[in-house]
Amino acid sequence: MKFDLYRLVRENIRGLKPYSSARDEYTSDGSKMVFIDANESPYSNGINRYPDPQQRQLKTLLAESFSLSPANILLGNGSDEVLDLIFRAFCEPHKDNVITMPPTYGMYKVLAGINAIENREVLLTESFELDVDRILESVNSKTKVIFLCSPNNPTGNSFSVKHIEYLLNNFQGLLVVDEAYIDFATQGSWLNKLGQFPNLMVTRTFSKAYGMAGLRLGVCYASENIITILNRIKPPYNVNELTQRKAFQMIQNTALVEEQIAEILTERDRMIGQLAKISYVKEIYPTDANFILVKVDDADKRYQEILELGVVVRNRSTQPLCYNTLRFTIGTPEENETLLKVLNSL
Repeated sequence: MKFDLYRLVRENIRGLKPYSSARDEYTSDGSKMVFIDANESPYSNGINRYPDPQQRQLKTLLAESFSLSPANILLGNGSDEVLDLIFRAFCEPHKDNVITMPPTYGMYKVLAGINAIENREVLLTESFELDVDRILESVNSKTKVIFLCSPNNPTGNSFSVKHIEYLLNNFQGLLVVDEAYIDFATQGSWLNKLGQFPNLMVTRTFSKAYGMAGLRLGVCYASENIITILNRIKPPYNVNELTQRKAFQMIQNTALVEEQIAEILTERDRMIGQLAKISYVKEIYPTDANFILVKVDDADKRYQEILELGVVVRNRSTQPLCYNTLRFTIGTPEENETLLKVLNSL
């Protein structure tokens, strides 16, 4: 069956005419102009003008990095806004449903609740892999989107390429691959396959490898048709001027980012080796992310002990299949050494 994108779009969105801001109607070509069109303050302070609503300079830089077109890119106020826009464009409240695979990133479920969309949960297998048959059995005519995080949070593993391709070929809705941790993985990005699958969407964040969590910048890569629909409903100035400027500057400094990623990967391997020597660590799960999930003897007890010694980790025991697990983000070598000292003192 041929993929039909417009069958998925909410009826009110299909005919929606997006808001046209002053900066949409006139795009500067670099000429010296007098701007008195947008009711801004005329007094220059670096942020008195509205930002580019389409973030053209930043998108051009990203497009060149991945051999894509700027038309394949949507930027948002963090990846959470990007994910929310997907719900609002394609999922009809109180009618449609999405599928998520716990344990996974918790915002998918929260956004489904906010948008009054049924969230059909299909647990991962005991080895934290996709249960493809059960996922497809959960699909009905109202299933609009499948959300999966690869590498997955909180488990750290990347999902099988074969399984994801099977879902893409056998699901007539949208499949969103959240690649927040892809920079730490050995598996290639799904960005390389955007042209093969019209129902594929890839979301990313600049909060992890690029170290810009405080800027709040997320990105969605998809077909031009999908991005056009999302652009209809995004707020006109959803990425502020300071974020655009700082991100453009930092994305150009790839040498620094690559150096930091390399150190995190080296430290990750070292930490796995050291954690294996601790008696109350019962299992260390494979990871393609900048964190390690471990099973311990008593997660609630160990979490409290570690906290009292000045280190904050994450207790993931409330998540399905994650009973008695702690998640350790890889820090600087000094921070990791502090964690190890604390763990070995217990």
